[in-house]
Amino acid sequence: MTNSPSPSQDFNIVIVGQQGRLAYEALLFAASLRHSSPNFRGRLLVAEPQAGVMWPNDPQIKSAEIRAALEDLGAEIIPFQSKHFGASYPYGNKIEMLSALPKGEPFVFFDTDTLITGDITQVPFDFDRPTASLRRTNTWPVPQLYGPQYSGLWKSLYVKFGLDFESSLDLNHPDEYWQRYLYFNAGFFFYRCPHEFGARFLEYALAIRDTPPVALCAQSFDPWLDQVALPLVIHSLGGGRDTLPAGLLDGSVSCHYRFLPLLYARESQSAVDILETVAAPNKLKKVLKGYEPIKRMVYQGRGQKARALFDQDDLPRKEQAIRNRLKSNGYWMR
Repeated sequence: MTNSPSPSQDFNIVIVGQQGRLAYEALLFAASLRHSSPNFRGRLLVAEPQAGVMWPNDPQIKSAEIRAALEDLGAEIIPFQSKHFGASYPYGNKIEMLSALPKGEPFVFFDTDTLITGDITQVPFDFDRPTASLRRTNTWPVPQLYGPQYSGLWKSLYVKFGLDFESSLDLNHPDEYWQRYLYFNAGFFFYRCPHEFGARFLEYALAIRDTPPVALCAQSFDPWLDQVALPLVIHSLGGGRDTLPAGLLDGSVSCHYRFLPLLYARESQSAVDILETVAAPNKLKKVLKGYEPIKRMVYQGRGQKARALFDQDDLPRKEQAIRNRLKSNGYWMR
């Protein structure tokens, strides 16, 4: 039996930042990291897609104030080129940016719409055994009435890439129940080398997009392509669903809120408090007020009013019901 990896190891954290919402979310992420993990010794890298043929509109962060604020928080903006995805599939940023990261240095990727809410240096990452977020629902695949069901659909991908299907299954769940099959949200993932992970991720994603197995002819890959490829990448690199203790990422240490109204509606009081604390300093407030949802939800108090619409201990089971209540009361912004 191997020993558990020790915490307080050095690694880099990477998010994607570009013009618009993601630039402001990157500021909140960086501020929350510095607030909640003052002992973090690694680099915070903000990967920025560059103008090119894949982007009809320049995706670079135009605001000098945002760029300066990120640097004040210790973030380093690193450019990368979009060669395969770009504006037609922006989720591909998290695949293509990996080749711009320092080779051979362990990394943790987070979606930009995330807050760090605890000490990330105490998370016992095993960078040899990657995993990703298990905070997901059964968004893909969608079995058809007369077509293959979950087993047939997923197995076609494992066969395509020469992977062992049986060892990926969670036998605690019954056959044809979606959680039996390896599936992640791509809100975070990690590995010992971004180049190795990124090359595999790109290979699998392009192969699925361009030459999918016949069994998947009725399946949509937009916007799910990254989440279809990700479990295959993780399985092929010796990872799985159980390589991190539960309750840390997507728990006490990080909060993937996705949109500010959802954060106020359903996330912990601790996450709300950290958001409002890190957004409070005047120097940062002047910059963050440039984004209307932050201005209205955080600084004008609409977030707290939206939160009062819900009992956080008895939330609607489906996210759509939460969204509908927010919309009907005029609190939905994105």
